[in-house]
Amino acid sequence: MKWWKKVFGRFGDVDQVSYYDEGLALMAEGNTHEALTSFRLALKESPGDSSVLQQIAISYTRIGMTEEAEKTYRHVLQKSPDAAGAHYGLAFLLVRSGKDMDAIPHLRAFLENAPTGKEAGGHVSHARSTLARITGEGEQVVVEEGPQPELF
Repeated sequence: MKWWKKVFGRFGDVDQVSYYDEGLALMAEGNTHEALTSFRLALKESPGDSSVLQQIAISYTRIGMTEEAEKTYRHVLQKSPDAAGAHYGLAFLLVRSGKDMDAIPHLRAFLENAPTGKEAGGHVSHARSTLARITGEGEQVVVEEGPQPELF
Protein backbone atom coordinates (compact mmCIF):
# COMPACT_ATOMS: atom_id res chain seq x y z
CA MET A 1 0.00 0.00 0.00
CA LYS A 2 1.20 3.49 -0.76
CA TRP A 3 0.66 4.66 2.81
CA TRP A 4 3.09 1.96 3.97
CA LYS A 5 5.73 3.37 1.62
CA LYS A 6 5.02 6.86 2.89
CA VAL A 7 5.45 5.81 6.50
CA PHE A 8 8.56 3.71 6.02
CA GLY A 9 10.04 5.04 2.77
CA ARG A 10 12.61 7.77 2.51
CA PHE A 11 11.04 11.22 2.24
CA GLY A 12 12.42 11.93 -1.22
CA ASP A 13 11.28 8.58 -2.64
CA VAL A 14 7.62 8.93 -1.79
CA ASP A 15 5.14 9.83 -4.51
CA GLN A 16 2.20 12.07 -3.68
CA VAL A 17 -0.48 9.74 -2.35
CA SER A 18 -4.21 10.19 -2.79
CA TYR A 19 -5.52 8.17 0.10
CA TYR A 20 -9.10 8.68 -1.06
CA ASP A 21 -8.41 7.24 -4.52
CA GLU A 22 -6.42 4.43 -2.96
CA GLY A 23 -9.36 3.67 -0.65
CA LEU A 24 -11.76 3.54 -3.59
CA ALA A 25 -9.48 1.13 -5.44
CA LEU A 26 -9.14 -1.08 -2.38
CA MET A 27 -12.92 -1.12 -1.89
CA ALA A 28 -13.36 -2.16 -5.53
CA GLU A 29 -10.96 -5.04 -4.89
CA GLY A 30 -12.89 -6.08 -1.78
CA ASN A 31 -10.15 -5.03 0.65
CA THR A 32 -12.48 -3.20 2.99
CA HIS A 33 -10.27 -3.05 6.08
CA GLU A 34 -7.36 -1.67 4.08
CA ALA A 35 -9.69 0.79 2.35
CA LEU A 36 -10.90 2.00 5.74
CA THR A 37 -7.30 2.72 6.72
CA SER A 38 -6.78 4.73 3.52
CA PHE A 39 -10.03 6.67 4.05
CA ARG A 40 -9.02 7.49 7.63
CA LEU A 41 -5.71 8.85 6.32
CA ALA A 42 -7.61 10.86 3.70
CA LEU A 43 -9.78 12.28 6.48
CA LYS A 44 -6.66 13.44 8.33
CA GLU A 45 -5.64 15.35 5.22
CA SER A 46 -9.16 16.79 4.71
CA PRO A 47 -10.91 16.88 8.08
CA GLY A 48 -14.69 16.81 7.82
CA ASP A 49 -14.78 15.97 4.09
CA SER A 50 -18.27 14.57 3.46
CA SER A 51 -17.19 12.30 0.60
CA VAL A 52 -14.49 10.70 2.72
CA LEU A 53 -16.85 10.32 5.67
CA GLN A 54 -19.44 8.61 3.47
CA GLN A 55 -16.84 6.14 2.23
CA ILE A 56 -15.86 5.46 5.84
CA ALA A 57 -19.52 4.78 6.65
CA ILE A 58 -19.77 2.39 3.69
CA SER A 59 -16.63 0.62 4.91
CA TYR A 60 -18.06 0.32 8.41
CA THR A 61 -21.26 -1.14 7.00
CA ARG A 62 -19.41 -3.72 4.93
CA ILE A 63 -17.39 -4.96 7.91
CA GLY A 64 -20.45 -5.11 10.14
CA MET A 65 -19.85 -2.00 12.25
CA THR A 66 -23.36 -0.70 11.58
CA GLU A 67 -23.59 1.50 14.69
CA GLU A 68 -20.43 3.32 13.64
CA ALA A 69 -21.74 3.59 10.09
CA GLU A 70 -24.99 5.12 11.33
CA LYS A 71 -23.12 7.63 13.51
CA THR A 72 -20.91 8.57 10.57
CA TYR A 73 -23.86 9.09 8.21
CA ARG A 74 -25.58 11.24 10.84
CA HIS A 75 -22.40 13.29 11.23
CA VAL A 76 -22.34 13.90 7.47
CA LEU A 77 -26.00 14.97 7.54
CA GLN A 78 -25.34 17.46 10.34
CA LYS A 79 -22.78 19.16 8.13
CA SER A 80 -24.49 18.58 4.76
CA PRO A 81 -28.25 18.02 5.21
CA ASP A 82 -28.73 17.44 1.46
CA ALA A 83 -26.07 14.72 1.14
CA ALA A 84 -28.04 12.18 -0.87
CA GLY A 85 -25.56 9.35 -0.33
CA ALA A 86 -25.71 9.74 3.44
CA HIS A 87 -29.52 9.71 3.38
CA TYR A 88 -29.48 6.59 1.22
CA GLY A 89 -26.98 4.72 3.38
CA LEU A 90 -28.66 5.69 6.63
CA ALA A 91 -32.12 4.80 5.30
CA PHE A 92 -31.08 1.28 4.41
CA LEU A 93 -29.25 0.78 7.70
CA LEU A 94 -32.48 1.75 9.43
CA VAL A 95 -34.56 -0.56 7.22
CA ARG A 96 -32.11 -3.39 7.85
CA SER A 97 -32.50 -2.93 11.62
CA GLY A 98 -36.32 -2.89 11.43
CA LYS A 99 -36.73 0.88 11.84
CA ASP A 100 -38.76 1.36 8.66
CA MET A 101 -40.60 4.44 9.88
CA ASP A 102 -37.32 6.18 10.78
CA ALA A 103 -36.05 5.45 7.27
CA ILE A 104 -38.93 7.25 5.50
CA PRO A 105 -37.60 10.82 5.79
CA HIS A 106 -34.17 9.67 4.62
CA LEU A 107 -35.59 7.84 1.62
CA ARG A 108 -37.60 10.94 0.70
CA ALA A 109 -34.58 13.21 1.16
CA PHE A 110 -32.50 10.91 -1.05
CA LEU A 111 -35.15 10.92 -3.76
CA GLU A 112 -35.47 14.72 -3.62
CA ASN A 113 -31.72 15.09 -4.23
CA ALA A 114 -31.08 11.83 -6.08
CA PRO A 115 -28.06 11.66 -8.33
CA THR A 116 -28.67 11.26 -12.02
CA GLY A 117 -27.04 8.97 -14.49
CA LYS A 118 -27.03 5.35 -15.45
CA GLU A 119 -25.20 4.16 -12.35
CA ALA A 120 -27.62 5.91 -9.99
CA GLY A 121 -30.74 4.47 -11.62
CA GLY A 122 -30.69 1.24 -9.65
CA HIS A 123 -30.31 3.09 -6.36
CA VAL A 124 -33.18 5.44 -7.20
CA SER A 125 -35.45 2.54 -8.20
CA HIS A 126 -34.54 0.65 -5.05
CA ALA A 127 -35.26 3.68 -2.85
CA ARG A 128 -38.61 4.30 -4.57
CA SER A 129 -39.63 0.68 -4.25
CA THR A 130 -38.64 0.54 -0.59
CA LEU A 131 -40.47 3.78 0.19
CA ALA A 132 -43.60 2.50 -1.57
CA ARG A 133 -43.43 -0.77 0.35
CA ILE A 134 -43.05 0.98 3.71
CA THR A 135 -45.65 3.71 3.19
CA GLY A 136 -48.06 1.97 0.84
CA GLU A 137 -47.93 5.11 -1.33
CA GLY A 138 -48.32 4.55 -5.05
CA GLU A 139 -47.43 1.41 -6.84
CA GLN A 140 -44.34 -0.45 -5.92
CA VAL A 141 -41.67 -0.22 -8.55
CA VAL A 142 -40.65 -3.59 -9.92
CA VAL A 143 -36.89 -3.69 -10.23
CA GLU A 144 -35.67 -5.56 -13.27
CA GLU A 145 -34.18 -8.97 -12.74
CA GLY A 146 -30.44 -9.06 -12.63
CA PRO A 147 -27.84 -7.56 -10.35
CA GLN A 148 -29.22 -5.25 -7.70
CA PRO A 149 -27.43 -2.02 -6.80
CA GLU A 150 -24.73 -2.37 -4.23
CA LEU A 151 -26.16 -0.81 -1.10
CA PHE A 152 -23.05 -0.36 0.92
